[in-house]
Amino acid sequence: MSVLLDQVTKQIKTCKQCRLYRTRTNAVPGEGPENARIAFVGEAPGFNEDREARPFVGRAGKLLEKLLASIGMTREDVWIGNVIKCRPPDNRSPHVDELRSCAPYLDLQLREINPDLVCALGRFAAEHFLDGIKISEEHGKPKKVGRFTVLPLYHPAAALRGARVARELREDFKNIPKILSGEIKVESVNNNNDESQMSLL
Repeated sequence: MSVLLDQVTKQIKTCKQCRLYRTRTNAVPGEGPENARIAFVGEAPGFNEDREARPFVGRAGKLLEKLLASIGMTREDVWIGNVIKCRPPDNRSPHVDELRSCAPYLDLQLREINPDLVCALGRFAAEHFLDGIKISEEHGKPKKVGRFTVLPLYHPAAALRGARVARELREDFKNIPKILSGEIKVESVNNNNDESQMSLL
C-alpha cells in the first residue's frame, strides 16, 4: 500500500470527526489494488460490513461480485469503498454533516489510486461527484468530472429490491468495458463539488 493510502486508512480507523464513531463496530476504509483501473463507490457500510471491516460483503456485495463476473472481472481486480466509512445506525441515510466529514477521505483515496473509471453506486455516491443528480435519469451515462470519468449506477441493494432496477443495472454493467476502451463517448460536465482533501493530512 502506498504511504498516502496507508495514512488515510489509519486515520479512518481512528476517526472521530462525526457522531458515527460512537456506534460503529469497525470503520470500513475500502479495499482493492492501489493501481485499480476501476473504483466502485457506495453509500455507507451496512451490518455485515461494520462487523467485518470490509466493504460490500453482504447480499449487495454478492450481487456486485456476480455483476463483475459478467464482464470478466473479480472484486480483487477493482477498488471498492464508500463515501461514508462508518455504518449509520439502523442503516439510515447519512446526514449532511457526516457526508462532509467523510468526503475528504474518499477524495484522497481516489486521487492516489487514480482509476480510469469511478462507478458511483446509488444516489449518495453519485452526488459526491455530481450535484443534484437523479440516478433514475442518469444511470449508465458516463460523465467526465474533473480528473475522473464517473459512471452513475443503481446501487446493488436497490437491484435486490426490484426486477426493473436489476435488469437496468445488468445492462449498464455491460457498458463498462466499452467505456474503458473509449467505445462509448463520455460527456464532460461542470461540477461545484470541490476537493478539500489535503486538510486531513
